Amino acid sequence: MRLKLVTATSLLALCLFTTAESAEINQDGANAVKETLTKLLPEELAKSGLITVNPAGTRYEVIYDLAKLLAKADPATLTINGLTPFSMFTTPLDSGLWNIEGDNNFNVSGHFKGPDQKPTDFTYSIASLVYTGVFDPAISYLRSGTFAAKDIKLSSKSETEEVHATIASMDQKLSSADSAGGNGRVDFVGTGSMSGFVEQVSGLQMPPVEIRADSVDVEAKVNGLPAKQIREMVFFVLGHLDQDQLSPAESDKIKGIVKEAFPLLTSFSETIGVNNLIVSSEMGKGGAKAFGYNLAIDGPSDAVRFGFGFNAQEISLDTPLMPANYATFMPTDFDFQLALPNLDFASLGDTLMTFDFNDKAPEKTGEEMGKKLFRDGLLTVEFPKISAKSGVYDVDVTGKIEGRVDTEKDYSMEATILARDLDKTIAAVQELAKTDPDLNQVSFGIMMVKGFAKTDPDGRSRWDISIGRDGAISVNGQVVKEADPQP
Repeated sequence: MRLKLVTATSLLALCLFTTAESAEINQDGANAVKETLTKLLPEELAKSGLITVNPAGTRYEVIYDLAKLLAKADPATLTINGLTPFSMFTTPLDSGLWNIEGDNNFNVSGHFKGPDQKPTDFTYSIASLVYTGVFDPAISYLRSGTFAAKDIKLSSKSETEEVHATIASMDQKLSSADSAGGNGRVDFVGTGSMSGFVEQVSGLQMPPVEIRADSVDVEAKVNGLPAKQIREMVFFVLGHLDQDQLSPAESDKIKGIVKEAFPLLTSFSETIGVNNLIVSSEMGKGGAKAFGYNLAIDGPSDAVRFGFGFNAQEISLDTPLMPANYATFMPTDFDFQLALPNLDFASLGDTLMTFDFNDKAPEKTGEEMGKKLFRDGLLTVEFPKISAKSGVYDVDVTGKIEGRVDTEKDYSMEATILARDLDKTIAAVQELAKTDPDLNQVSFGIMMVKGFAKTDPDGRSRWDISIGRDGAISVNGQVVKEADPQP
């Protein structure tokens, strides 16, 4: 049932924005719009009254009655109450684009049964959802838009878990421009913000947990997106959902579309920032003044770099589970960044064109694709930055690991570790060892490691570590382990 609903909704969304381009607003135009909207829907659903289109002055009013989607749903498995019709207005422009606008609200409730047949009750409401935008029928997507939602509430309750979430407000913006490289590709930029987020979770086997954030900010950019080809791929998939196999002609057609679409983008980036994050439970609370996540994909198609990371500043933790004398070792700031360079999506795309989409050997296909993605089976993992800081330590690590995708033994590593105020760290461990004698070994180990360190001009201790594929290890040029004996 869920798959059918998703499929029907996808068809509905795609149909909405492939409407006729006539600029004249009349009933004949409304009928033509409706016919276009419903032509990709199953005949029974198209005639159900799901979509109604009426002339409304200088624009069309498109009315959606989503309750029609549930006409044949088993009430014992899925029931949604309050799903009243809502309207969206579209205005044709001389350029062939369409203005869209709407001002709606939602307040629905119901229940459903999951795969385990256990019931879950839910409610979902948005007090206000206002949006405007410019839609491009040629790519079946918005060229620009602004969206504002207020007073969002969500709850669900099952036999084992209960969730309540609220968002005071949410704002989003979208803009686009034709890519500099041409070929019908498009660059998109999206930004969003959310304020007053609160989520409460409780369950039979877990104490209540509350998550709060003053605000969440999101920014995403994608360049060189083949919007028209993606549209064609979506329509192709929707048009062949009921087929077990593709004919040779159909297989050649989708391969041609995919080939024209490669590379699927020239770059992508996303950042998410959470401000004043607090997580609390009966065991205490913790949080961070700021928490961030970032993702970036860029580079030529035969040498793509995939990077991601997360960071936090002014971390706090207040819980009886952590003894007070260990509190100074809790990091107040951390940053973790990781990257996979030299991913060969060009060869991956070439290999994809040789596959039979009706082949029943997905494992072999996946293995071959992996070999092409990692050129010659070589895998590199870079660590541009790993850092942690507290009142008694300040450590930065950079480096990379090189190996093969088909073995865990054949690898090498280069890393640099920088530590500030190492004597302060040693003193803190020694102080803690007064109540935990086992930490004397840790203190002794740090002092031994300090003996290998070099001192940078800024006073930090440095260790340049090298591990060869032959097992040899050196620190700051000094060999601490010889190469492994060769068989």
